[in-house]
Order: sequence, then C-alpha cells, then structure tokens
Amino acid sequence: MNTVNILGIDFYNTTFNQFIDTLSTHLEEKSKAFVVTANPEVVMRARKDQAYKAIIQQADYVTADGIGIVKGAGLLGTALPERVTGYDMTLRLLQLAHEKQYSVYLLGGKDHVVKKAAATIAEDYPNVRIAGYHHGFFDLNDEGIVETIQHVNPDIILVALGLGRQEAWISQNKDAFQHGIFIGVGGTFDGLAGEVQRAPEFWQKLNLEWFYRLMKEPSRWRRQLVLPHFALKVLQVKMSRAGKAPARS
Repeated sequence: MNTVNILGIDFYNTTFNQFIDTLSTHLEEKSKAFVVTANPEVVMRARKDQAYKAIIQQADYVTADGIGIVKGAGLLGTALPERVTGYDMTLRLLQLAHEKQYSVYLLGGKDHVVKKAAATIAEDYPNVRIAGYHHGFFDLNDEGIVETIQHVNPDIILVALGLGRQEAWISQNKDAFQHGIFIGVGGTFDGLAGEVQRAPEFWQKLNLEWFYRLMKEPSRWRRQLVLPHFALKVLQVKMSRAGKAPARS
C-alpha cells in the first residue's frame, strides 16, 4: 500500500474518489477495514501517547482528514493529493449504502443526537438499512454493546465517540466481527442531526473550514492550538532533512 509518513503516522496516499472505491470493494467482498480519518490533532496526540499511536498503527487505512496534513505532506516533499474527510466519507458511504441497500449502525453521540442522525439518514437515504444505533455514554468494556452490534451484523459501523475513545473501541472490538467498515467519525452525527452547521462550500474551498468552526464555536480555541505546534514540528523535520537544523522529538 502506498503511504506517506507524516511525523510518524503513515497516511494512505489516495484521492477521495479512489478511497471510496477501495471501501466499496471491501463492502462487496464482505471483508473488514478499520479506517482512521486523521487531522493534526491526531498526529500530535500520537506523538505524545504511545498507546494511542499503537492503535492508529493498527488501522488498515489512515486518511488525511485535515488540510494541515495535506500541507504538511507537501512541505516534507511527499505530497498527498487531497483531503479525505470523515464527514464527506460518511455521506458518500451512505449514498453507496442507499444504492446497494447496505446496513449501517450508528454508535456514539448524545442520545437525542444519534436518534436524529438515524432519522435523517432514513429520510435522505431511504434504502439504507438502519441496523441500529446507541449513544456514546457507555463503558468501553461493555460487552453488551458489542453483542448487540454482532447480532444485527451491519456492513458499516460509524463510531462517533470522540478522539481517542472511538479508535480505542474499534481496535478493541473489531476482531469480534466477521466483516464491516469501521470508521471513527467524530462529530459527524452532530452534522447529520443538524446540531452543528458545516462550513459553507466557500469556506471549504479556501481550506478555512477550521476557522469557520472556530468562529461558530469559540470554545474550540484550545484545540486549535495544536495547529501551530504541528506546523512547527513539520518545519523542524523539513529543516533537519535539509541539514540545516536538528529535529526535536
């Protein structure tokens, strides 16, 4: 598999459409895949948390969710073609599930949010088989959740438990299933439920979706501090490779 290493994390070198084709093949073949959609926050957390990094490295595919990853790859001379975001991936998979009548399970979010997200999917993609849904407020070691999902045997499992927790749940439980696409989708259910408005296309094209969200949710400012740290580390690595300065760990 062709990958690009960004600060210790191997990203799948693919376009969005190519990756959807890859996942479509998994669905047709009834095989299994663990997908991590990673932004700079994921990369920087993996640098500090070796247990989390080990989980990310277990994934079958790590895609460039954030524009910072794409820009960082370019600076390091190993370009990635474009973002492959969790939200857009979810929408395309739902369209594919509608066309092929695949089943989908939603795990995570607040109770009323996941219910609204499931209702939206049922309305917008009527041929999708909603295998079930469950809120995200449960113990990660709750085997009852796993048994419930095993029983309904979904084709696609969308896991919205937040950074770290969703990847941990998938890593811990994916071997209990015979097939399925497992994807950590973060706040996607909030978007599907209409709880959070996605940035208009204008902002997306300018690669300023992160700034739009910051304006709408000022409380996110602490999370955004990771962006300059990520950029600095990329520049340090770039300079180190050029023999101008040592890279710091």
